[in-house]
Amino acid sequence: MKALIYNKNKIHLGERQMPEIKHPQDAIVKVTMSSICTSDLHIIKGFVPRANEDIVLGHEFVGEVVEVGEGVKRLHAGDRVGANCETFCGECYFCQRGFVNNCEKGGWELGCRIDGCQAEYVRVPYADNGLYKLPESVSYKNALFVGDILSSGYFGAEMCEIKAGDTIAVIGAGPVGLCAMMCAKFLGAGKIIAIDIDETRLNIAKDENLADYIFNPNLTNVEAEVKLLTRNRGADGVIECAGTSETFQLAWKIARPNAVVGVVAMYEENQILPLPEMYGKNLTFKTGGVDANKCDKLIKLIEEQKISTDFLITHTFKLDEILEAYKLFEEKPAGCLKIAIIPD
Repeated sequence: MKALIYNKNKIHLGERQMPEIKHPQDAIVKVTMSSICTSDLHIIKGFVPRANEDIVLGHEFVGEVVEVGEGVKRLHAGDRVGANCETFCGECYFCQRGFVNNCEKGGWELGCRIDGCQAEYVRVPYADNGLYKLPESVSYKNALFVGDILSSGYFGAEMCEIKAGDTIAVIGAGPVGLCAMMCAKFLGAGKIIAIDIDETRLNIAKDENLADYIFNPNLTNVEAEVKLLTRNRGADGVIECAGTSETFQLAWKIARPNAVVGVVAMYEENQILPLPEMYGKNLTFKTGGVDANKCDKLIKLIEEQKISTDFLITHTFKLDEILEAYKLFEEKPAGCLKIAIIPD
């Protein structure tokens, strides 16, 4: 089968053997649509020590189950499914507490340590946890981002412990940031502030009714604007989705005293907490890889048309064109949010 293979900081479209059931809890899925994630680029650039060489990239996908192991109870051949970006057993200490990103037997496996989804077929371990059925009213397009960037956005919003009417600032209006705005609004935020240096993305946040205010740090003093909107207090919660040194510092500066700063961004270098400057703000920092344990809930919200991520797909490529798709995604021209990869 065709597959995008990563090796030694390079990728190529090559041939791979069809995946097979290796463990009773495995499922084999025919990929009907996948996407490219910024973390895929991080692997190629060498910023993910966990990643193995000679693997098929990709962890965002939807598809149809074609075979299940004898230990799989919830799924059958022919089921339409979405996929969780994480592999988790559901039984270990961390899984039992909802910390599925830290599963003792899993974590970020697909497209990182084992073959992922940017191929015609993919093997999914612990399939009863890693896959979820799609209702007939939810299309593959509707569900493509549930298991990763939508879950990440929800994770970031949930970290901020949002109370009704809160003002939430989201730094980064890329796909995860836009999902964070969407989820923060659903969780009861009264005002959403979107912050980015990309005017096109800011306008998308505004046009999609995800943000009430949009600020570009290159054009305005964001700290002053946030204070003006919040009676000089600062944001009740800040979700950092951009991942630069500048945005990391901005996050704590625009947060009010005793606020939560939720960091979902993946950084390419160490960040420093300037504790003497921060002393007295009494901030709580929460950070880490997404615990994508709300997929069923998010699918239900999509089915009820309370949220939608369809607008995120701005480009579509066939699997044969995936190298071109990667180039476009890395360059990120104006208006490029997420790319859908479909079979040839």
